[in-house]
Amino acid sequence: MKKYFILYKPFLLFLAKFLLTYLLLTFVYQSYLNQFDVKKFEADGFTQLVAKQTKDVMVLFGCDVTIAPNIKEAGINLYYNQRSMARIIEGCNGLSVIILFISFVIAFSGKIKPTILFIIGGSLLIHILNVFRIALLCVLMYYYPKQQHLLHGVLFPLFIYGVVFMLWIIWVNKFSKYATKTAKS
Repeated sequence: MKKYFILYKPFLLFLAKFLLTYLLLTFVYQSYLNQFDVKKFEADGFTQLVAKQTKDVMVLFGCDVTIAPNIKEAGINLYYNQRSMARIIEGCNGLSVIILFISFVIAFSGKIKPTILFIIGGSLLIHILNVFRIALLCVLMYYYPKQQHLLHGVLFPLFIYGVVFMLWIIWVNKFSKYATKTAKS
């Protein structure tokens, strides 16, 4: 058994750090969400921020867009050309994806300063791309309503998770401890 532990130690350490970080960040996020009363359809502050920023981006591009609290669930409705095009709910705000991103980077951590900078930069990039993703999704669904499943269920998740995957590849190959060891070999 000791032989296998030594053999698989790097993988087991990665897995332990990933799971610990993921569980800790998920617990913190869940604690944050518990502050909001979903029975009163109260959307959390970060979801409200994402909705407002999505509206601001669309207005910047000359779109006729408004947002309003959803009266049937905790979320924000986004109206494009006076038509309801999106319900921005907790799952749309991108924080779960950011938690996944951070957990992986920490599990493959490198030096502290590059790790922190990469986490901040990557999280901001994911957030910005998520806001643009929602804005573009609303416009495309307005003009192509029959493609809602393809756009919302396939292409846009593929895009955001593809970006996260590319960030992970960059992290592992350029900044992690693993990259340092292989570069010296």
